[in-house]
Amino acid sequence: MKQSVKFAIYASGIFISYFFYGIVQEKIRAALDEYPITQTPGYAASQLNISFDLKCCSTCTPVITRGKFKVDGGSDKFTFSTSLVAVQCISNALFARVGLRFSGKVASEIPLYWYFVLSLTYIGAMVASNKALLFINYPEQVLGKSCKPIPVMILGALIAGKRYSLVKYLSVLLIVFGIALFMLFKKSGEHSFKANFGFGELLLLLSLSADGITGAIQDRMRARTTIGGYEMMYNTNIFSSILLLILVSFGDGVEFISFCLRHPSVFWYVLAFCITSGIGQSFIFACISEFGPLTCALVTTTRKFFTILFSVLFFSNRLVTEQWIGVFLVFIGLFTDAFFGKKKTPIPK
Repeated sequence: MKQSVKFAIYASGIFISYFFYGIVQEKIRAALDEYPITQTPGYAASQLNISFDLKCCSTCTPVITRGKFKVDGGSDKFTFSTSLVAVQCISNALFARVGLRFSGKVASEIPLYWYFVLSLTYIGAMVASNKALLFINYPEQVLGKSCKPIPVMILGALIAGKRYSLVKYLSVLLIVFGIALFMLFKKSGEHSFKANFGFGELLLLLSLSADGITGAIQDRMRARTTIGGYEMMYNTNIFSSILLLILVSFGDGVEFISFCLRHPSVFWYVLAFCITSGIGQSFIFACISEFGPLTCALVTTTRKFFTILFSVLFFSNRLVTEQWIGVFLVFIGLFTDAFFGKKKTPIPK
């Protein structure tokens, strides 16, 4: 199969699977008290139901951890994000195990301790991103995480020895800057970001750094041997599950189970999260295995951009001049990367 066809399949799978993931998020949002995301500048809540960062399984937690859960006539505040992430990681590992069974691929020779380190950075990025929401607003978090391709590219070069052409650097910067500009401005002359740096921003920076280290480790794995997406997905999630289960056993694990027993409808929401997350991660790790973490980061980042753009255009909302400039920069960056940024350089093994 041609590489271009594979890329189209993986990118489409990521877009479609997380489209339905977002629908589930909207269903949960409807069961909550008013959540701050409804105040995101320029967009109605129903238009933002699929605009979350879906690189990892923690993406549902901001939705559920705000407000009170109002299902089955009860009124409880959901505060069990770590337990929820643990359940999704276990589910993702099961999806990957099934994929390994049917794919019939032989396991690579990657040392298991690499996956242990990978799971630490993987979890670290999730935890830091979620904790940042306690100190910053959601739009600011989305804006910060849209810069993810930059640390993935820089740390990939510094740690994994990855080499990119100047055109590649420029195209990535154009895409990231365009997305940031698009999300930042709400109407002419105003924007939704305050130029200050506090503990929330520090956590966001740590999350981005962990994302970059995760990408660098994945690059080193790909340079060492041919590794399948399901193998990487399984080992990453199984180690993450072990670490998270240890955390929740000393944390909110029992309370999480008790909450679910009080509100049985939560089981259906969690099941929907697990299914859509497992499918989405299958495409994500296949993309990482075939094209690398930077390309995957660009796909997941531009997915959010196109989701909001299509939603805005569909609902006939006006874009301000700064947002149109952002749209223009994103497309220029994408086309530049597609036609001039595909030069490959070897990674030291």
